[in-house]
Order: sequence, then C-alpha cells, then structure tokens
Amino acid sequence: MKILLRFFPIVHGLMAILFACAALMLIAIAARMGSIAFVGEWDQESAQFVIEAVGLLAGALVALQIAETIVEEEIIRDADMSAPTRVRRFLSRFFVVVVVALAIEGLVATFKALHQDPSELRYAAELLASSALLLAAWGLFVHLNRSAEELEPEAMLEAKDEDKKVK
Repeated sequence: MKILLRFFPIVHGLMAILFACAALMLIAIAARMGSIAFVGEWDQESAQFVIEAVGLLAGALVALQIAETIVEEEIIRDADMSAPTRVRRFLSRFFVVVVVALAIEGLVATFKALHQDPSELRYAAELLASSALLLAAWGLFVHLNRSAEELEPEAMLEAKDEDKKVK
C-alpha cells in the first residue's frame, strides 16, 4: 500500500506539468493571434482575433491555476481533504478561477455573436447565466461550510500550519 501511496504524488506532478504545458501552448497561440491582429488591418477581423486571444488567455489562466493548485495541495502540502476548512479553501481556489474564466469566455462569446452571428447570443447568455449560477452555488457552499468549520476549530489551525509549507 505504501508503494501505491508514493505513486500518487508522481501522477499529480505529471498532471501539473501537463496542465502547465497546456497553459503555455494556449499563451503562445494567443500571442500569435495577437501578433496577427497587430500587423493586420486593425479592422473587425483583427478585433475578433484579439477577442479570441483573450478567451484563450482565460483558458490558459485556468490551466495554470489548476497546475499550481495540484502542486501546492497534493505535492507540497500533502493536504488531507477530509477537513471542512481544507475542502473549502481547495474548492475556493479552483472555483474563483473557473468562474472568472467562464465569465470572460461568456463576454468573448457575446462580442463574437454581436459581430458575427446574433443567433449565437443565446449561447453566450446561457454561458454567462451558468457562470452566475456557479458563483451563487460557490457562495452557498462557503456559507454552509463555515458552520461546519466552527464545529472543528482545530482543522482551521491544521490548515494554517499546512500553509507554512508553501511559504
């Protein structure tokens, strides 16, 4: 069993590397699209390139944040996810990035639909509405989780001790 437990940090590390590589690739593609727009005519098509590049950068942000979270939580801290405090903090780190990225992608989709195909506005609105719903659900989770944390104050102290490993 101990051999198996030693295997998980290796897999987590590999996953973090792959997420970081995906983020770097998305950044490179967004930079290329931005440079095409920069040397282009500075017209509607160039604006679309820039808007799509922003969407790619949002995806890169999510991938990079996931890589960082995996490294910090699973490798450096070797955190125990059974404590309410640790679960809330772990999910909060992830959700804030996902909600922001989805909101940015919703805005990109809105701009794209307004300028290319207005029939796609429904998709953009659904994406923005689901981002808002996810944000509200996250807020409810944090609120309900806080009462669970009050039952286990020692879990908060343990989580703060784990934070020292990262600094």
